[in-house]
Amino acid sequence: MHEITLCQHALDIMLQHAVRQQAQRIRAVWLEIGAFSCVEAEALRFCFDVVCRDTLAQGCQLHIDQQQAHCWCHDCQREVELLAIKVVLCPLCGSRNLQVDADDGMTIKRMEIE
Repeated sequence: MHEITLCQHALDIMLQHAVRQQAQRIRAVWLEIGAFSCVEAEALRFCFDVVCRDTLAQGCQLHIDQQQAHCWCHDCQREVELLAIKVVLCPLCGSRNLQVDADDGMTIKRMEIE
């Protein structure tokens, strides 16, 4: 389960920003998860709550935006989204001739402090 490590790193970054801004509390954070990150949203939520205990982020609302894998199919000449990460086939024509544009990381997009 790498979600706990991701949450710990995200919390470290959040706390650094909160301290610089002299925040009393981190109220909410918005995370963007790449399509190929292999992060399970529910596991991330659980781990986030655990790592935030007894910090400025305790009780922080976690908003997760899971990105889709955008692709260009060279055979049918259309932009498509992969329906499953394990299957890299065009959902329109079944071609494997895809140019995949998908992230494999996690990004803190926004943070709300008080």
